[in-house]
Amino acid sequence: MNSQATTYFQAPPLSTVKRFCQKYPDFPYGGVRDRIFNANKNGLAKSGAIVRNGRKVLINEAKWFAWIEAQNQS
Repeated sequence: MNSQATTYFQAPPLSTVKRFCQKYPDFPYGGVRDRIFNANKNGLAKSGAIVRNGRKVLINEAKWFAWIEAQNQS
């Protein structure tokens, strides 16, 4: 009998902008899009919270909220 450990990759929770705003209604769609548009200026791009796959923009929820916390501490 051959016992091998199998390692699975656990993908981070990614959401489209629309689905993110539906899941977290405190973040309005226009406000989230504005933060994404200005991601290079506001540090969001550096945080890794935005994942671009072609034209699709996805939000890494854990990194988004870590970025929000970092903004709150500044």
